[in-house]
Amino acid sequence: MPQVAPSQTAQPHGFAGVRQLRDVLAIEADVPDPVGVLRNTYELLQRGAALDPEAPALSFFLRTEDQDRPFVWTHREWMARITQAANAFRQLGVERDDVIAFILPNLPETHWTIWGGEAAGIVFAINPLLEPALMTELMNAARPKVLVTLAPTPGADVWQKASQAARGVASLRHVLTVSPLSYLRHPLAPVLRGISRLKTPRRLAQARVRPLAPLLDAAPAQALAFAPPSLDDRASYFCTGGTTGLPKIAVRTHRTEVANALELAATFGPEIEGRGRTLFCGLPLFHVNAQIGTGLTPWSVGAHVVLGTPQGYRAPGLIPRFWDIAAHHRILFFSGVPTVYSALLQHPPRGQDLSQLKYGVCGAAPMPVELFHRFQQETGVKILEGYGLTEGGCVSSINPPHGEVRLGSIGIRLPWQQMMAFVLDEQGRWQRDAACDEVGVLGIRGPNLFEGYLHASHNEGLWIERPDAHGEMQRWLNTGDLGRQDAQGYFWLTGRKKELIIRGGHNIDPKLIEEALHAHPAVALAAAVGRPDAHAGEVPVVYVQLREDRTATEAALMQHAQAQVAERAAWPRHIHVVESLPTTAIGKIFKPALTLRELESVVREEARAVGAELANCEAVQDPGAGILVRWRATEKGEELGARLARYTFKQERVD
Repeated sequence: MPQVAPSQTAQPHGFAGVRQLRDVLAIEADVPDPVGVLRNTYELLQRGAALDPEAPALSFFLRTEDQDRPFVWTHREWMARITQAANAFRQLGVERDDVIAFILPNLPETHWTIWGGEAAGIVFAINPLLEPALMTELMNAARPKVLVTLAPTPGADVWQKASQAARGVASLRHVLTVSPLSYLRHPLAPVLRGISRLKTPRRLAQARVRPLAPLLDAAPAQALAFAPPSLDDRASYFCTGGTTGLPKIAVRTHRTEVANALELAATFGPEIEGRGRTLFCGLPLFHVNAQIGTGLTPWSVGAHVVLGTPQGYRAPGLIPRFWDIAAHHRILFFSGVPTVYSALLQHPPRGQDLSQLKYGVCGAAPMPVELFHRFQQETGVKILEGYGLTEGGCVSSINPPHGEVRLGSIGIRLPWQQMMAFVLDEQGRWQRDAACDEVGVLGIRGPNLFEGYLHASHNEGLWIERPDAHGEMQRWLNTGDLGRQDAQGYFWLTGRKKELIIRGGHNIDPKLIEEALHAHPAVALAAAVGRPDAHAGEVPVVYVQLREDRTATEAALMQHAQAQVAERAAWPRHIHVVESLPTTAIGKIFKPALTLRELESVVREEARAVGAELANCEAVQDPGAGILVRWRATEKGEELGARLARYTFKQERVD
């Protein structure tokens, strides 16, 4: 294992964990600076590994059916592999400001790439579900020198997409491949690995292609062979936010990630520290939740992570067997999004020993209150809803693990991280702090904030300047989310500005409609979006996914919604029952897809009204123009164009 400097062998702060806002204030008074002498994520991992080097750090199983015989690394072995990755990247010529991109599923090598890569340079996570053209565009924006991706693998298309994307990236010098077949327990595994090697070219354009494993094996494992990064050096790039154009690339420093991991660790306290404390990771490692919440944070306090298959929660059979996995590995807590919890309810526990399982952490999207009730009643697991964003490291608030959980709330702010609701003027400038229970724009401030977006144009309106008690201006991050804080310090999301449905100047919070439908016993999930309307601007429509064992007609759901939603303007114009709602790679409901569907529906409806024959109609997210509808009519195109001109959405007639 790499040598650990004496200053880094100290135990974690040893906080008792957060029960209420008073505990947060006490923690901050006890330790004003959470980061202390730590300089980077590598040293934070070192400190955690030194607590109990022979305790398990990571268990990984390739297939759900292999969950009871995983591959296991101790903290000593795990830290050695991260060190080898860092030294191998530096030997390839990666310097402090060079970028290492990865397009990988959840594998041990993904973590080695992340944490070793951050020690050597800057790590850029790319969603392997993206199309090659977008992968190319993102890499050209970040200009990586190294790409780590999946080798040709049966049943996976990552190599095909990543190799196609890599050919268009002039900055790449090295493409390193990772084969999940090395973890396959099957007699044909050697044959499959041989076929994979034969299918792998030696070059992609100007980049040399070779496997990652031999480079790691040949690199020093005892210590970094170069000067480590500092707190304000860049650690990672993440694609984040935005439903129009290309995703913005967030620039995060080592301070961002170290601080947020320590904030989370202090919030949970000794309950997640050390041997025997096991967390499950099922969310994708290209997302901050998996990297920080079920990666850096538990390892910083010597805990154990179970990495469940490359596909995580999407793996065949994992959701039906989740409770078996939790019982076998003695899982303490796991993290998911509302769609994961909804899916788990379709396969409730059936007598497994879940005495160790205490918490399910929910983030990325608000969880319906009714889903909270159902899950806790049927499983006995305490749900801790939290809130966070990539720009703030990962987590900014959470319901206190050891205190009162307020269903529907996103909890109390984390230690060392300020969070407030602001009233802004029309130009987005600070006007005043919101009063108790007054809705405002949420702002956060603390050592966990990111540096900004890679492209300066994306930083416009990002920061709020607010005077402190002495009149000095402080910089706060404008989250873009609307919320309020109650008298006990709990925050409540009330919506996101860009998700508000504006009907004739009346702002409608989609959550108001969704919560009403979630109270229906047949409803598993509901998502409300705005449908363009020539007169009102927008009207609400709802997409509903039913529980597997229930049925309900759209008419019955409409009657239920109208009875439950007191605000007549918020009554849905339409309710659509669908087999499944579209989700992102981490399982968050992807509302932009529903918005695009409504745009196309409006154009087709108007075409029928004038008798126009549509040859093409497609709503898209154009990188330059944002959301627009492209259409072509073989007849009566002028009449259709005139009717569509009454709407506010962008359209493009294709001749």
